[in-house]
Parts: sequence; C-alpha cells; structure tokens
Amino acid sequence: MTEPAIATEDIARQFGDFWAVAGVDLEIAPGEIYGFLGPNGAGKSTLVRMLCTLLRPSRGRGLVAGHDVALEPERVRLQIGVALQDAALDDRQTGRELLDLQGRLYGLRRDERSVRVAQVLRLVDIGTAIDRQIKTYSGGMKRRLDLAAALIHDPDILFLDEPTTGLDPESRAAVWEEVRSLNEQHGTTIFLTTQYLEEADELADRVGIISRGRLVAEGTPEELKRTVGTDVIVARVESLTDETLRALRAVPGVEQVVASHDEVTVHADNGATVMSPVAIALHSAGTTVVSLTLRTPTLDDVFLQLTGSHLQGDASADGSDRADHGTQGEDAEAGTDTSRSAQTAAEGARA
Repeated sequence: MTEPAIATEDIARQFGDFWAVAGVDLEIAPGEIYGFLGPNGAGKSTLVRMLCTLLRPSRGRGLVAGHDVALEPERVRLQIGVALQDAALDDRQTGRELLDLQGRLYGLRRDERSVRVAQVLRLVDIGTAIDRQIKTYSGGMKRRLDLAAALIHDPDILFLDEPTTGLDPESRAAVWEEVRSLNEQHGTTIFLTTQYLEEADELADRVGIISRGRLVAEGTPEELKRTVGTDVIVARVESLTDETLRALRAVPGVEQVVASHDEVTVHADNGATVMSPVAIALHSAGTTVVSLTLRTPTLDDVFLQLTGSHLQGDASADGSDRADHGTQGEDAEAGTDTSRSAQTAAEGARA
C-alpha cells in the first residue's frame, strides 16, 4: 500500500484557551491536489503552518512525506515547498537572483542551481521579468515568483496557502494553469488552501471543508455537491419569518430549507417542477420576494448546508478570525520567524 504524502491524526493547535484547529484527520495520496476550503479564520493557515513545521501541534500527530512534523522537522522541510499568503521577497533583487539564493540555501551547487532555475522557469512563466528587480513586478508576477522559489529544490509536496488572494482574474487563471502543470507533468502533491469556491472546484481532486477549526466535510467537488441535491432555488426576500420557512418546507418535492439573513435556499431533486410551488408558498406566507433563481449546487451551498453560513461571508462570524492571525506571534515556537521554506530548511540542516 502506498504511503500517504500527508497524514494527520487528531492534529490540533491551541492559543491560550482557544483551539484554532480543534482536531483534524487527513490522508492525502501522493500526486493528489487537495483543496482545503474555508473562510478566513477557520484554521486553514494554522494547519498549514503545523504541517510545514512553522508551528508545533498542541496535540495529535502530523506526517509529511513519511516524517513526523514535530520529531523530524528538518527532514520534512527538505521534502516540501511552501508559498504562504505573504510572499517574502526582496524588492532589490532580480527574480533570477532570488531563485539562485533559494538554491544556495538548499545547498545546491552552482551548476545544479543553474539547471534548476532554468527548469523552474519553464514551469512558471515569468518571462523577461526574471532579470528585472522584483520591485517592478505586479502582484501576480510576485505570486508566480514565490511559487517558483518554492519549487527550486524540486520538492515532492507543495503547500500553497491562498496563492491567488488579491489577484486579478487573468493572474489567477495563470497561477491555476501553473498549478495544474506541476501536478500533471511532475506528479507533485499539492495542498491548496483557499476561500475561493471556483478555485477548489477547478483544481482539486478532493476537497476538505473546515469550519471553526474542524473538518466538516470531505470528498470530490462533485460528491460534495451531490449531497446538497440536484437543484437549488435561492429566494432573496425583504424579511424572513418562521411562517415563510414553514410554508416552504411544506412544498412537495422540497428536501431541505436553509435560512441565512435575508436569503433562503431550497434544495430539491427537480427544481424546475418545484419552482412555481415555491413562489406560491412565498406569496401565501406574505413574503415580499426580491429575487428568485434556480441553479445547480455549488460548494458554497455545501458549506451553507453544513454550517448555516456562506463560505465567503464575514470571517468574524465564524468565531475564529483570531485563530489564523494569532499564529504570527507563535512562529518562534517552531524555531523560525520566516515564511520562506528554503530558509527553514537551511536552519534545520544547520541544527
């Protein structure tokens, strides 16, 4: 049986009396793209930092490339590439100089560095900008350079923590294409955290949904969407009352009704036949309808069904916004205050 690329057993992280990650079990196969989906503050970045050895678990166990993240951090660091949310790039360097420095930190010889830089640049398209100072790069170019830097030592496993946050649609699509290429051409295992529904749907072989530090669902995007039902009817209303919800639940063919603020989501096997009865039920309940739409399920519908809130709503509503932000002051416990994977590997090698 093939050993998992990443495995966790009840892994958790506590800050004071607050559990940012409250016990997560994962098993990710080699060569898989695993999308870790959740709102800001749900615990995504905290889990990534534990798996990358930047934070020690408060309990449980994590194995990356067969090595324990707490007991063998140096071995883990040499097997992984990491691109965290905030790219640690020196604006005064050129892109090529930064990549060469990354190779040196991993102990690559000059000839090896030259070969690896050329290989990485074929994977991650930076073009002629590679010989310009990084301060001239756009946000999308900086993200792609950070991805290239994470790949310089040819890691087996790549961690991407919200790699396209803040990017324009064109830059986001370019990063997606590069992630696909890495996985398909080189078999790189990719652990991708994101709060973008379309990103997880587009890239991930499997998706895990995290809420309030716990894994609440896992499966392929299609499997997860099938748990919602065939169709979704969304009604935006001026005010949502208990009478409205009772009327909708009484409609034949309606499987589930989920309320969220001024919106109610109705799940049904055949939305086309249920649409008119739903409209009549809303009218009979005296509900003023702003809009009524029929569509197929999305991952946001899965999240709404599981948690009662939308994925891309207010992160503070999740109750754990301070979880991920709180990790910034905890990095010293892991023996580093940097987000660069090569620097952590070099520190481990010297230890």
